[in-house]
Amino acid sequence: MAGHEARTGLLLVLPAALFFAVFMLYPFFSAFWYSLTSWDLVSPPRFIGVTNYVRLFQDDAFWNSAKVTAYYTVGLLVPMLPLSLALAMLLDRKLRGRAVYQAVLFAPTVLAAVVVSMIWRVVYMPQGGLYQLVTAPFGLPYIPWLNDRHWAMPALIIVGIWKNVGYYMVIFLAALQGISPSFYEAAKADGAGSWQQFRHITLPLLRPITLFVAVVSMTRAFQGFTSAYTLTGGGPADATKLLPLLVYEHAFSFNEMGDASAIAVIMFLVLIVLALIQFRTFRPEA
Repeated sequence: MAGHEARTGLLLVLPAALFFAVFMLYPFFSAFWYSLTSWDLVSPPRFIGVTNYVRLFQDDAFWNSAKVTAYYTVGLLVPMLPLSLALAMLLDRKLRGRAVYQAVLFAPTVLAAVVVSMIWRVVYMPQGGLYQLVTAPFGLPYIPWLNDRHWAMPALIIVGIWKNVGYYMVIFLAALQGISPSFYEAAKADGAGSWQQFRHITLPLLRPITLFVAVVSMTRAFQGFTSAYTLTGGGPADATKLLPLLVYEHAFSFNEMGDASAIAVIMFLVLIVLALIQFRTFRPEA
């Protein structure tokens, strides 16, 4: 009987295991193998060991892209997590027209990244752009969002927040609505104020959801390719050349698949390390 149950369990797990092996493990090991080769997409791959990694760690362009990616990731996560939680807490109240507000905030999430980039290209246009039309009557100075190396990355971060904050807001909202009101009733009976309830009830109970949002948002930030490619192309002066853009450049502009695969493997390992740190930071207390 036990053997039959074990075989049944294996059969049920087998489709998911095959899917994971084909679409997750095989691409990773293929990328790792190509990172140890010299391959120009024409001639067969030639094994060269860790030469690609050594060359990358000595390449100023790689380190610049790593710093730019770190800037973009932190710039997204730091404001987006508290903003999405604050919006979720506002919508968790009994507001008139709450469903309309929720739909408006969530709408950018369902738009394709290219569409979002095109919308914000119109906003940032130097002549007749929406930003200029709104700020010019108030005498505010024009900001060359996409043409200045100091403003290009904030411009991409604003686009990323606008597109994704509604998604994380809905996740936080679902988690807030899953907290039993009895916790807050007991806290009020003990004389706890709003801030004390938030600090000692809401935040601890949201730790698993906060972990999920932090890991997912960090992973998506590391994959920030479309907006950077569409709005700035990595410029000006490589100020927005994220690591995914560098991978694309090495793979399809220089035909250096070995270098591109090495960058992808490094990104994967960095993501694993950062995810483990977040698991340790946000893990639920006993």
